[in-house]
Amino acid sequence: MFRATNFSELIIPEFPKQGLPVTLITGFLGSGKTTLLQKLLLNAKGQKIAAIVNDFGSLNIDHQLLVSVDEDVLELSNGCLCCTANESLVETVYEILERPERVDYLVIETTGIADPIPLLLTFLGTELKSLTRLDAILTLVDSSSFDVTHYRSQAALNQIQYADQILLTKTDLIDAKKCKKVEDAIRSIKDRIRIHDCSFGDIPLSLILDLELTPKRESHEIQELKILASQQLFADNFMVFPFQSQRPFNLKKFEYFLNFDLPESICRAKGLLYFQDQPETYIFQLSGQRFSVDRFPSKRLLGNQLVLIGRQFNSLELIQKLNNCLA
Repeated sequence: MFRATNFSELIIPEFPKQGLPVTLITGFLGSGKTTLLQKLLLNAKGQKIAAIVNDFGSLNIDHQLLVSVDEDVLELSNGCLCCTANESLVETVYEILERPERVDYLVIETTGIADPIPLLLTFLGTELKSLTRLDAILTLVDSSSFDVTHYRSQAALNQIQYADQILLTKTDLIDAKKCKKVEDAIRSIKDRIRIHDCSFGDIPLSLILDLELTPKRESHEIQELKILASQQLFADNFMVFPFQSQRPFNLKKFEYFLNFDLPESICRAKGLLYFQDQPETYIFQLSGQRFSVDRFPSKRLLGNQLVLIGRQFNSLELIQKLNNCLA
């Protein structure tokens, strides 16, 4: 397994003008996709990268974490673009292609419960086929929590099966023996797949962009993908629950909720929160049984935005419990 150093050591070669190169960043819930995209945009080294975030529910949380604003399209100080695919992904790509300034690469971050097959079809089976070039599907895997539960999610399984390259995250939390087990488990799903270390989103640009790894597919293969996509549409039964409030949370009540009232079936949560008597907004993230609270590096937001993902939980009870946490 390759262990990267940092982004700044590499220069990306010019790509032939045969369509805008597209990189898909996939990975199950909490695998570190947004962290990788943050590093990619911050270290573009002169490359004009457009990023599309297929966001968490309806609240655009990932987009705000990337650019600290809530507009749908923002040009960053280094010339990169960050967009939210609120409606049609095809329309969002067209908007990027029609912009007057040069764009060198398009990177799309999917949600953790997204099946990659429909995204593949977007670039292989629509009018975008002649305007873009699907360069690689990169799947992030949280090595610290990877286990057989992945096999109970068809989306997570497909993220590995259709990956062109696997990026292992959070390897700093496990030992070499556990890491080898994770690699073996991944290769039992897809033999001979490239696997690289990507802890903290640190990996050379040359292992992310301009890889030309996605194979070309014949028309009958595209038709087979369409059949698979129609069969697996609601296979995983994940529920996405958005919660908003203009009132602040009471910190002790919210801690009690996390420790005692949070349904066990909730496997992922992400939000921008503010608490009573606290001067700042905080980024809240939960993945499995781990959660973190960090300062939001922007102006204070007077309101809570929280998205929770899981299976078979009672939405009405969850609303009541969260409302009980408000000051």
